[in-house]
Amino acid sequence: MDYLKLDKEKTAKTVFEFNVLLADYHMYYQKIRNFHWNVLGHNFFDLHEQFEEMYTDAQVKIDEIAERILALEYQPVSNYTEYLEISNLKESPSDLKDVEMVKTLLEDQTTVIAQMRKTLNKADDNNDEGSIDLLGAYIRELEKTSWMLNVWLKKTTQTLEKKEMH
Repeated sequence: MDYLKLDKEKTAKTVFEFNVLLADYHMYYQKIRNFHWNVLGHNFFDLHEQFEEMYTDAQVKIDEIAERILALEYQPVSNYTEYLEISNLKESPSDLKDVEMVKTLLEDQTTVIAQMRKTLNKADDNNDEGSIDLLGAYIRELEKTSWMLNVWLKKTTQTLEKKEMH
């Protein structure tokens, strides 16, 4: 760890959380692919395209997370047996309705964001600015995707809350 000048014990804790995040992202990626292939109905065109954008983004993040683990001089977890063991996410059936698919992905995004924050806190304890920067951008991007999926679920008669500015 000489060239990064990071505490090895603290880095190991960050890497552990990164590996959980890597497993989460693999499960999330596969779930989005599942939904992309199996979405049916009036929302097919919109969701098929949205899911493709989401799994493409997840694929990039999977590679970047693994590369960050390697930059920290550790080996990333790299098989599905381990992913299934350590991931916070579970598999989903292929026959969900479109609305259930979106709700499932929103729940998973909440879980992934929580894991990102946990990983970020470990990196912060070690003054690991490279990991902090990476995770901060990921959190911002996934929060935006979550907001968009959440809005998609709303009825057109719903409105956003207004706060009085006094």
